[in-house]
Order: sequence, then C-alpha cells, then structure tokens
Amino acid sequence: MSSAAPPHDPAERPLRAVALGGGHGLQVTLAALTRLTPDVTAVVTVADDGGSSGRLRRELGMLPPGDLRKALAALASPDENGQRWAQVFQHRFGGNGALAGHAVGNLLLAGLLDVVGDPVAVLDEACRLVGARGRVLPMSGEPLDMEAEVVGLDADPDAVRTIRGQVAIASTPGRVKKVRLTAANGEQRTPQACPHAVRAVLDADVVLLGPGSWFTSVLPHLLVPELHEALVSTSARRVVVLNLVPQPGETAGFSPEQHLDVLSQHAPRLSVDAVLADAGSVPTPDRLRAAATGLGAQTLLDTVASPAAPGRHDPEALAASLAAALERRSDRWR
Repeated sequence: MSSAAPPHDPAERPLRAVALGGGHGLQVTLAALTRLTPDVTAVVTVADDGGSSGRLRRELGMLPPGDLRKALAALASPDENGQRWAQVFQHRFGGNGALAGHAVGNLLLAGLLDVVGDPVAVLDEACRLVGARGRVLPMSGEPLDMEAEVVGLDADPDAVRTIRGQVAIASTPGRVKKVRLTAANGEQRTPQACPHAVRAVLDADVVLLGPGSWFTSVLPHLLVPELHEALVSTSARRVVVLNLVPQPGETAGFSPEQHLDVLSQHAPRLSVDAVLADAGSVPTPDRLRAAATGLGAQTLLDTVASPAAPGRHDPEALAASLAAALERRSDRWR
C-alpha cells in the first residue's frame, strides 16, 4: 500500500496530530502519523514501574523514561543522524553489572533531567538530538501509580481485589474491571496533567487513542482530570485505533467492542468521531458498529495488520486508513 497523502491542503498549515498512549502501540501510531504530517505530538503515560524504567524511577524519583524513549525513537529523523541516535537510544546493556538491562536512552534522559531539571525541557532537548518530527510530552510532570479492581483471583469469581502497579496489572491472571491513577508513593493527591500536553490536545486537529495496552497505556490519559477535560472539549477529530488481538492478562478474552465498552465506562462524557479496526480482527462487525455508535463514532474496517509481524499494525497501512478516516471518504467506510 502506498503512503497516504496528508488530508490537509498543502497550502494550509500541516495537520496537528496528537497520539496518546505508551509502549509499542504508541510507536506504531507515531510511525503512521509521521507519514501524514510533520506536526506530531506524543503524549506518553508515566506510570511504568518495571524494568529499567522502574529501577530509575525508584532510585532517582524521576519520570519512568522507557515509553518516552520509545516515542523519541519513533519520531527520530529518517536521515542517517536521526536513525543512528534512535539506535543508540534503544540499545540496551547486557551482562550482569550495574548497567545490565538499562537502555542507553533511559540513562541519557536521566542525566538530562539531573542537569536541566524540567522534564518538558529535557524531552525537547532530546527531540532536537534525534531530529524528531514532532514533540514528546509526558501526560504528567510527575511519576504516577496505578491501581486496578480485578476479579477472578479467588474461589468466589465475583470477589474484587485491588492490584497495585502497572506491571502487576498488565500481567494479572484475573479480569481487570476498572483502573485508577494516584500520585506516586501513595500520596492522596489528584494526578496533575502536563500543561503542554493539555494545550496540545486542545490545539490538535486529530487526537488518537490506541492501539496499546488498554488498561495501562490507553485509559490512563482519561484518568488525569485536566487531560480528560481537554479530550472531552477539544474540537479535534477523536479517533480510537483498536488492538489487533486481546492482550494476555490485561484484556484476555476481550472482544473489540468490549474495548470500547471499557473506554466508555472510564470516560462516559467522551465522544469519539471514528473507530478504526482491522477487518480481519473483528469477528462480529455489527456489534462493533453498535458499540462505536454508542460513542458517537463511525466505524472504519480496513486491512491494517502487518503481514510480516503477526499481532502488529503496519504503519503504512495504518497511515492510509487514518487519512481515509480524516477525509471521511465514503468508499472506505462500511
């Protein structure tokens, strides 16, 4: 499939696109959006507590850098310099020493934060380093913690237990019913949004939610009050991109429409303009259309799965489908 043309007239300013998420799902969304516009902003979750990110967060009290690093690598310039820096950012130390398991980009962001202080300024500096085609922002300027209400962990299948921590939630053998965010270290404070992220959402032409880990990467943005309000009130077209397959643990057994039901439960005031899904991943299209209609959205079924990487979206195909969604081309809607 050929690269999609930008949906805006070239004589006008570039399309302002904002993608919210984390991890590999956000990376593929950013890779698709850079095919449509040079004005892309990634708004990244900051509740990761595992691996290198968790270690740096616990030792330094910093934002977990892993998902921020992945977004920087995804937006890196396609030229030789940008790709070299992206490769360096993603390189992970092996062995058994103190650096084992740490990604170079995580350590670089930790060093920049120690010197510069402000996480937004640090990320802007890192964007310049990799020649980013856009901007990377945290959804909050401080690390956050996650809690989930989970069933299916006891003899009584309806008994609800509370699980704490992003990694524990993502890997639970139970069924996640609801998630919430708290300030770090158990402080009873409302999570504060990054003002730059709020402004980016309000100024956007299109805002994307998903794909990605539904409870731990996609929904958290809706749990930060100021960011939630921006998503509800923005004049941007809001597009939800569904996962290709349920995620073991977090959404095991979920149908595509159940993902939308959970989204609505966590943000009942949020309306959506379009739901984009891979046609081969939707066994009951009518049910998905009904769930999307409940959010105020039209449904676009297309072929966006990568034939070379099962379970992953193809960035070029996704870009073409997003362009169709934004242009409301009736021949692509069904």
